[in-house]
Amino acid sequence: MAVPCFAGRILIVDLSNEKIDEMPISDAMVEKYLGGRGIAAKLLWDETDKNTDPLGPDNALIISAGALTGTFAPCSGRITVTTKSPATRMYLKTSSGGHWGSRLKYAGYDLLVIKGRAVHPVYLFIDNGIVNIRNADFLWGKNVRQTTEQIRRELGDQHVQVAAIGQGGENTVVFASVMFSTYNAAARGGAGAVMGSKNLKAVAVRGTTGGLKVANPEAFKKAAMKYRDIIMYGGGMPWLAEFGTTSGVIPINAMGGCGPRNFRTGPFERAYDLSGQHLKEAGFIKNKVACDSCVIGCHLYTEFEDGYSGGPEYETLASLGVGLEIDDTVAVLKANELCNLYGLDTISAGGVIQWAVECYEKGLLTEKDTGGLRLDWSDSGVMLELLKKIAFREGIGNLLADGVYQASEILGGDSYQWAVQARGLEMSRCDTRTAKGYALSFALNPRGPDHLHCMPMAEFGTTEEHRQVIKRLTGSADYANPQITEKRGEIVRWHEDCFTVTDALGFCAQATLCLHGLPPEGMAELFSSGTGIDMDENKLLEAGARILTLEQCYNIKLGKTRAWHVLPWRMMNEEPAFKEKGGSRNSEGELAEMLDRYFELRQWDKKTSYPNLKTLESLGLGEIGHALQEMGINLLP
Repeated sequence: MAVPCFAGRILIVDLSNEKIDEMPISDAMVEKYLGGRGIAAKLLWDETDKNTDPLGPDNALIISAGALTGTFAPCSGRITVTTKSPATRMYLKTSSGGHWGSRLKYAGYDLLVIKGRAVHPVYLFIDNGIVNIRNADFLWGKNVRQTTEQIRRELGDQHVQVAAIGQGGENTVVFASVMFSTYNAAARGGAGAVMGSKNLKAVAVRGTTGGLKVANPEAFKKAAMKYRDIIMYGGGMPWLAEFGTTSGVIPINAMGGCGPRNFRTGPFERAYDLSGQHLKEAGFIKNKVACDSCVIGCHLYTEFEDGYSGGPEYETLASLGVGLEIDDTVAVLKANELCNLYGLDTISAGGVIQWAVECYEKGLLTEKDTGGLRLDWSDSGVMLELLKKIAFREGIGNLLADGVYQASEILGGDSYQWAVQARGLEMSRCDTRTAKGYALSFALNPRGPDHLHCMPMAEFGTTEEHRQVIKRLTGSADYANPQITEKRGEIVRWHEDCFTVTDALGFCAQATLCLHGLPPEGMAELFSSGTGIDMDENKLLEAGARILTLEQCYNIKLGKTRAWHVLPWRMMNEEPAFKEKGGSRNSEGELAEMLDRYFELRQWDKKTSYPNLKTLESLGLGEIGHALQEMGINLLP
């Protein structure tokens, strides 16, 4: 019998042998790893190792719904995709919203594990527990929207939910995304390339067999309604509901955080034309869309002169707009739509184009290399052309499709200095020189320098909720200051555990770590009444620490050490142009000091960054520690 809130089964598809299998989800597995991201991390540990080629048939692609996804817990419609990344060759978890995850659970499964490689293009159709591998030759070469529409037409059901790749995934662009419900992206790290390498074009799901049972309906309803109201009427809710994440462009740009000209200059004077406020005033925003069970509805739907798009988000406007000093609103909306259709991560796409423009500016790339294109800042036409070339690996696009780390290795010279990446992943659009907690979290993130692992927004102290969080974590609200290093270890550790739980349960970080409307005690209350497994705040956060530690152990298994916990060269070696605003480079000494404190709090070895064996055993991960030791990796007792 399934744990309440769970369908109770993991679907396993081996495309090489066209074999379909299932395995049950036990109570013990849920209590230990919660669900979604947690269970997927353990499956990836079991299925892959340091010899696994991310684009080979042995890599596993795991798509998981959160523990509470499919229920009416507020903002619980998230999905996690877990795999070995082709960009970083390390652990990757990337997440998405939409409506796909709940339909997977209604169809009878909580997680989908895909292995092998089909001999020709295929798509999966999961139809209320019946699974078919179907020919997708007619879909290969189609974009995400075309793929979704044609699958629905073939199946005769416009309500089927589809996860698909575009041409970016087909051509194994290392930052290709998996697109859910057409416009929701699991974008970072190249999960779409893994899907394309398997000749898997899409996964369609029809789940109509009914809802999920909860253990204590009355208690669950009471908790869901309570936290719904707290989220809906919280301090930051009006801005998020009206403009989505695009409301962040103006304040983040003002503090120098958006990174114009590849993180070289200060605030972009024309950033207002890329803000949510301008999108609304100019009539681009036509609607707002909510994911399953969401009470915010922050996902924008925009229309422009000759097209329409889902989004954009803050990161897109900062990467393809501010970062390139492009203030042409329509051009950036078009770029957003191209990335949606081709299936490209907008953060990495903007980052690699900025790197290329700087290479051209400094003479390392010429018109001979670019096929006659002059790469200039503020040139929206060149930006749109490069997106197409990247998706199809045409000309200079073939170099850029491998991301800035690999591209800089190939091009050579000093180009690594402005390849704003670490561990193979382009940095998301928060200049870590303006925010020391973000700097620490970006250096620790097992998938690379990115915000969707921790997101310690509370360190800015911009709301009373944020200041109270910092006071609770450090003893004083005065530590709500992003430009100091003190107490960053305490702040980051809590946010990491909270974010991990957020993913595992299927909640959206907008509700848990942005608005602070759904705190850990609220998540514990919903999890306990939903699943029937007793879980208070401390036990829940311990489960978060367990999952996060397992993810770090995965990278240790691949040979990663403390030396990998770094930030992009530019962040650590160049002072920001906006130093008068208080920013300063993330020096090696500064980062080392924050890492030492963090490792001390986690009880990980400061020298190696490996968790101590006692720490692993206390988290119920003793077998992971012994496995690492058998591989010749020495752990402290």
